Amino acid sequence: MGQDIKRKIAYITGAGSGIGRATACELAKESVHVGLIARTESKLQKVAEEIQSYGVKVEYVAVDIADMEAVNQAVSKLKDRLGKADILINNAGVGSSGNLVDAEPDEWKRPIEVNVFGTYHVTRAVLPDLIEKNKGDIINISSSNGLKATAGSSAYSASKFAVQGMSEALMQEVRPYNIRVFTMNPSLVQTELVFGGQLEEKKDEERFMQPEDLAEYMVAQLKLNQRIFIKQSLQWATNPF
Repeated sequence: MGQDIKRKIAYITGAGSGIGRATACELAKESVHVGLIARTESKLQKVAEEIQSYGVKVEYVAVDIADMEAVNQAVSKLKDRLGKADILINNAGVGSSGNLVDAEPDEWKRPIEVNVFGTYHVTRAVLPDLIEKNKGDIINISSSNGLKATAGSSAYSASKFAVQGMSEALMQEVRPYNIRVFTMNPSLVQTELVFGGQLEEKKDEERFMQPEDLAEYMVAQLKLNQRIFIKQSLQWATNPF
């Protein structure tokens, strides 16, 4: 028999749109209470209103996860308003493209600050509560670019390779506390991060992976019996070209 996730509490970063929003909704359908984290408050408010229709508790905090002190304050607020997390989904991230020599230093650093340090900041703020509970789940969203780099993706790939290494080490560190760490590596997903302002023009649900696909997959992983977990997985669209 699998794990019952009803009435658990999940914190989700990057929850204002895309994979984060879809995951929040999918968990709410399973009666999971959700804490939403993202930079844009208006987007978070819209997602929170959508989730309330499922009859679960929902709270949100707008924060840039690259700022460690702001993250600590945000997590503290969620704990006070919603309760300590049972599940953490590190989904927030930024993209970057361009050859290494052409990228300005600040432009190159941003994916590292958000994708790597942001994941570290949020995990570090939440992990003591999971250790105290002696049980929990952490899902880190990396990328296929974190397994194989491509030309023009030096900053983004570097950040996602780092997430892989951090997740691998963390998985080993927290196993004695019955905490599972999953790392997901999706390829092309139809989100604003990938398509930007051309999202609607490029919409083709039969060709590209949808955020809902990954959300359903995460819920399935969380429902696995506590004695088993998927350490790492790679998701591909069947035929996006």
